[in-house]
Amino acid sequence: MKKAYVFPGQGSQYPGMAKDLYKSNNIAYNMLEKANEILGFRITDIMFDGTSEELRQTDVTQPAVFLHSTVLAKCLPDFAPDMVAGHSLGEFSALVAAGAIDFEEGLRLVAIRARAMQKACEMKSGTMAAVINLAAETIEKICSETEGTVVAANYNCDGQIVISGEKAAVETACLKMKEAGAKRALILPVGGAFHSPLMEPARAELAEGIEKSVFRTPICPIYQNVTGLPATDPAQIKANLLAQLTSPVKWTQSVKSMIEDGADHFTEVGPGNVLQGLINKIASSAISINGYQGLSD
Repeated sequence: MKKAYVFPGQGSQYPGMAKDLYKSNNIAYNMLEKANEILGFRITDIMFDGTSEELRQTDVTQPAVFLHSTVLAKCLPDFAPDMVAGHSLGEFSALVAAGAIDFEEGLRLVAIRARAMQKACEMKSGTMAAVINLAAETIEKICSETEGTVVAANYNCDGQIVISGEKAAVETACLKMKEAGAKRALILPVGGAFHSPLMEPARAELAEGIEKSVFRTPICPIYQNVTGLPATDPAQIKANLLAQLTSPVKWTQSVKSMIEDGADHFTEVGPGNVLQGLINKIASSAISINGYQGLSD
């Protein structure tokens, strides 16, 4: 049996996140206080007592989800992954958990990424939409034929793909998707067009941060979003991490690759259970649990 640990991305946050860990575990307390120091503000106040709206700001959401995930991984008594993967932002959490980068380095990179993406959103407004029950090939074709910028951004599971781009282009594509037989094509409540060309302005800032960071060979392969395939070479991991900004998240392909390589037990480490739901749809025979189940009493 091979164990895969997976780490969620933006959208999994909720008020009160990680508060239980902070109060009950010294490791969690120390890591979260260190994070407050690194970030220069008490993000824990927003995580524990902030509103959903406050937590939805990209420059807060990303470090908050990253912190919840990495802290929980550190608290697990039997954390011994055969492979890891993270959905979008979650890829940074996976890299820290697998020892490719230090916690402090990972948090700094996530903060840089969040600020850069927030700026990109403000420079050119965009949106995303979930398309349900339409073939990937049809979605890709409609996107390519729609005027303006709109692309397939998240291959979440069979039958659920998220598109991203300029607001007008996404809205037009949604109408075409419904005409083509999609069960639903819903605009999502997000702050920008993530994983699309509209994120290009964020690339230089993140590239500089990644280049200055020390990456090591992880303790196990990481299945990266850009390829859906395993990577262990630090240079390749860096390149894929940067490319992820403007490239689609190949989550379906990543999970299928992990299963082909022997994974049959998945643990979602972080807030919520979004990835558990996706994994159950991609591979119903795989065991999928939440990381909290691995905490000792």
